[in-house]
Amino acid sequence: MASVFGRIGLLSFGGPAAQIALMHRELVETRPWLDERTYLRALSLCMLLPGPEAMQLATYAGWRLRGVTGGLLAGALFVLPGALVIAALVAVYVQVGSVPLVQAGFLGIKAAVIVIVVEALRKLAARALKTPSAWIIAGLAFIAIFALSLPFPLIVLAAALWGVFRTAAGAPDETALPPPPYRIAATLLVLWLGPLLLLELSDAPLLADIGWFMTKLAVVTFGGAYAVLAYMTQTVVDQYHWITTTQMIDALGLAETTPGPLILVTQFVAMLSAYLAGGAGLAALAGLVALWATFVPCFLWIFTAAPYLDHIAGRPRPAAALAAITAAVVGVILNLSLWFTLHVLFTDISILHAGPVSLPVPRPSSLDPQALALAALAALWLILLRRGMGETILLLALAGAGSHFI
Repeated sequence: MASVFGRIGLLSFGGPAAQIALMHRELVETRPWLDERTYLRALSLCMLLPGPEAMQLATYAGWRLRGVTGGLLAGALFVLPGALVIAALVAVYVQVGSVPLVQAGFLGIKAAVIVIVVEALRKLAARALKTPSAWIIAGLAFIAIFALSLPFPLIVLAAALWGVFRTAAGAPDETALPPPPYRIAATLLVLWLGPLLLLELSDAPLLADIGWFMTKLAVVTFGGAYAVLAYMTQTVVDQYHWITTTQMIDALGLAETTPGPLILVTQFVAMLSAYLAGGAGLAALAGLVALWATFVPCFLWIFTAAPYLDHIAGRPRPAAALAAITAAVVGVILNLSLWFTLHVLFTDISILHAGPVSLPVPRPSSLDPQALALAALAALWLILLRRGMGETILLLALAGAGSHFI
């Protein structure tokens, strides 16, 4: 198991779709550890839960094979390779991130991120928006976050409630349920929140703020990391002022280059914020706090819900809540796509206020032709030529760095 899940963790580039396909090949096709029906049901369960579904799917597979110990092993090996790479990238970024040549390379990565997010939006919309009500939910979610600046957790809650109350409960399940896993749930809950409470009582306000904010993200991260990035940016840039908008975009671009779940961007943001506030030692502690607050809840969700997989799967109301949340996430990712595009292509953006409505308005003369050309190259390479995401990011980084000499 260590060998197989370690290989999955090292090769899990390309986002959740590629990661889920990789695990299917390793766990269902190559070796008979899971059958097709169990794998698909587990995937459905993981999509119902907050957090990175690919990491939680690996955790479920480990739990299925060797109980809690197997789940901890599989989940940790899925996250650790990417976490180590993120830590190394932060160390490099704080040393050379302001060098003009490196900044030009980052511009290429940012241009690639625009197209990557658009492509993720297109794929999710094709899967999620199959009914008129789904389109309406997506549109309302977009307006709520883009024009009204409503918080992402409120949008998720409203969509879930809409799905639940619009759906009949269905026939009761007569199968016997396993006993609730009280002990493991209580243990993980204490392990998750205990260190955060200690940070709150200690003289480490930045670490406590990072821990509680990442905990909040862990509870509302439905639909993948893209769904909460705009909310995350709004909080860390505008509310806490930990980093700048440019640094947030750099963080996402670099997180796209690593194995493991994209939500590891939280580790990058935490480490960079702490480094700017207190140096390398504080940055290392902040990275550990972010990882703890982000991923311990994933183990809690899986170990608590896994025994009830057959009971949950196919229940009308959970399925309806997930469908509504997924539709809302389409609108939220559309907002993220526009936000990234505006901030990468334009250097001067003002906010137009009209009552409760706030709209970003770019100054046309501030359009960066170099960024526009790089975005067009990324679209050609990723969408028209259908090349891989990692290859696209590398190409655009080199193209951006090359443009520095033009």
